[in-house]
Amino acid sequence: MISIGIDLGGTNIKSAVIDREKGLLATSSVPTQAGKGPEAVLDRIAEAIANAVSQAPEKPVGAGIGSPGIISLDRTTVSHPPNLPGWEVINVNKEIKKRTGLDAIVENDANLMALGSSRYGVGRDMDSLIMLTLGTGVGGGIIYHRELYRGMTGGAAELGHVMIDYNGPESNSTARGGIEAYIGQRFLIRNALPIIRQHPENPLAAYLDNPEELEPVHLSREAEKGNELAVQILADAGKMLGYAVVNYIHILDIRNIVISGGVAKAGDWILEPARKAALERLMPPFRKGFEIRYETLGNDAALLGAGSLAFEYL
Repeated sequence: MISIGIDLGGTNIKSAVIDREKGLLATSSVPTQAGKGPEAVLDRIAEAIANAVSQAPEKPVGAGIGSPGIISLDRTTVSHPPNLPGWEVINVNKEIKKRTGLDAIVENDANLMALGSSRYGVGRDMDSLIMLTLGTGVGGGIIYHRELYRGMTGGAAELGHVMIDYNGPESNSTARGGIEAYIGQRFLIRNALPIIRQHPENPLAAYLDNPEELEPVHLSREAEKGNELAVQILADAGKMLGYAVVNYIHILDIRNIVISGGVAKAGDWILEPARKAALERLMPPFRKGFEIRYETLGNDAALLGAGSLAFEYL
């Protein structure tokens, strides 16, 4: 059985041919052309689907589409997605059916990362898990008894906006001091720059003239070289992540935490302080079975999750 997975981004639209048993068979990408407006973006999604269909060994059952923004409970409509100018409320399923003839189903992109991990990644042997996507911002998804938990309206798992300090720094959220403000890529770097300025002799100070070039991967590379300042910056961010994980586990009683995204590539420089901080603050009954694992599938998890959604609902 074959499906098409789509990952709608502000810059590119990725597509994949998914085999239910084997996973990814082929991938491709087209520019989103978000500045041209919603109709152009929908045309590009249709083009991405057509590209994937042309590579499929048989007719797909349909297309699963991962999108930013608010997704309706019936998984047809996307409302106000960030980075897509002019897009307000659109029934994506209807528009894609009109353009391609294929049935489609849409879901939040971070939710599909969780579903892809559950079906094809490190979460395959987990009954339930909490996915955190550490990118420019912080997204989340919850798998409960092998199914996505979506809440009352489909908007559950905005885990990046769980507050750690209500007087803390701002991010892309009204929830000041949310975990995104500490571990989201641009915010982690924003918090690091004042610390680096206090140490002009440190190799990281070379980025102060062009701070937009500094990324978490540079911090982890310096940490590997024994740069104690880089180690401390990553550890501080990891500690805040651990505190957020405590909240998730105490509320949901799910002890499997799966981490993905660009910031997560810093690996144990962030994840080990997160584990330590979480274990220090978790109530004793919640410590058994607790683990934080890194999802090696990367962004392919979202494509696999989108394909899985099509298998399960189309």
